[in-house]
Amino acid sequence: MNKITIIGTGSVGSTIAYTLAVQGMASEIVMIDINEKKALGEALDIRQGTPFCSSVSIYAGNYSDAKDSDIVIITSGIPRKAGQSRLELAQVNVNVTKQIAPEITKYCPNATFIFVSNPVDILTYTFAKVSGIPENQIVGSGTILDTARLRSKLAEDYSISQQNVHAYVFGEHGDSSFVPWSLANISNIPVDDYQASISGSKGLYPALNHAEIEEYVRKSGARVIESKGATFYAVSISVCHLVKCLLSGADTTLTVSTMMHGEYGIDDVCLSTLTVVGANKVKGKLITPLTDAEIALLHKSAESLKSVIKGLEI
Repeated sequence: MNKITIIGTGSVGSTIAYTLAVQGMASEIVMIDINEKKALGEALDIRQGTPFCSSVSIYAGNYSDAKDSDIVIITSGIPRKAGQSRLELAQVNVNVTKQIAPEITKYCPNATFIFVSNPVDILTYTFAKVSGIPENQIVGSGTILDTARLRSKLAEDYSISQQNVHAYVFGEHGDSSFVPWSLANISNIPVDDYQASISGSKGLYPALNHAEIEEYVRKSGARVIESKGATFYAVSISVCHLVKCLLSGADTTLTVSTMMHGEYGIDDVCLSTLTVVGANKVKGKLITPLTDAEIALLHKSAESLKSVIKGLEI
């Protein structure tokens, strides 16, 4: 059975715990927060509904209770406010990560660590540098949420199941992210050719505007924050999907944030490209055939992150 620890019981951490419990992905869930009363309340609220779910022990605890966890999900830190960029959060949440690292790793050094807090690429990088944990046990949620937003938008525009849409967001989980459109397809048809490939579809669907779609994806988080104050449902579903893939016997490719070691000519930074995950670890990266223009955009995103890292105390 699977033991999962969640550090941080704000809206994201608590919703992840709830989703894990409802989907029956763990037999034991530990919730840790500097605000112990909040963690107790969240765990109790979820636990009281578990008689209608798969059997799970869910409780508030401390770092020692995380011992032997299979997966540790880190959502702690200061949340992004309306009008604030993810990167503006950097130093504050880097400091939080540096405080957490030695406390959690001594109890579960063999766990896979998933970073969700923003700026997720910076925090994943920080943990890789300071924790002493092998890099194949460290992964950031990266652009899995951006990718989900992209697929949901394309599915909505073309009135087709999201399962038939294969498209990705690469790079930073932030303003320098981009869509490698050369990889995007619907039911194996290049996305730009999809409408013309449906008989009798002339004028049925809107023309695909790459820039508008990418702007929609980049601004979705800010739009939700402006409307309701925080984002937590979609990111929680995305992270739980990552957990499911890590616990699966079959490997899965996902756009998650991991350390780069020369792939596409990029080194010493964490960002999202298609990555193979499974069996509680990162298996490697899938080197996709990007165009020269797309590789240039990936380099631009990497440089954007590196410029922030240079200004931080890690």
